[in-house]
Amino acid sequence: MSRAAIRYAKAIIDIATESNNASAVNNDMKTIGTAIKENGELHEFLSNPIVNGLIKMNALTEIFPSLQAETKGLFQLLVANKRFEILSAITSQFNTLFDIASGIEQAVVTTAVPLTAELEVLVKNKLKEFSSNTISITNVVDASIIGGFILRIGDKQYNASVANKLQQLKREFTY
Repeated sequence: MSRAAIRYAKAIIDIATESNNASAVNNDMKTIGTAIKENGELHEFLSNPIVNGLIKMNALTEIFPSLQAETKGLFQLLVANKRFEILSAITSQFNTLFDIASGIEQAVVTTAVPLTAELEVLVKNKLKEFSSNTISITNVVDASIIGGFILRIGDKQYNASVANKLQQLKREFTY
């Protein structure tokens, strides 16, 4: 994450909070960030230094017509400073800052197969025992862990994956 993206995200969250519009701007940032991640063409378009920033801004306001004034203001600032290529990083950082301000902790659960809805509820309920904050779970599927799970909350990580257990066994037998 670039320091510039962090500075822009802090500025936009301050402005959105001042105008009591942080939640709506957060929705904008989530929508834009998801679109950039899921659409390779949009990502390439926004990252392309040859494309004028004004064209990028106009394209985004056409794709997302109901954006908040603060979000549009961010676009104008990015055009003026020729920094549109960091928009994806800004959206990600904004969402993180918003969650922190709202008392929401992000938990990333990496599994070999997608979590079922009931398993996600079980994980969320178990995590509530350890934290007074609201927990938001993101499931990342990574077949290389073979089975089990890896849980990451903030700077803490618990690795209960089969791949990790096999690695530990390998280390024990090689020494």
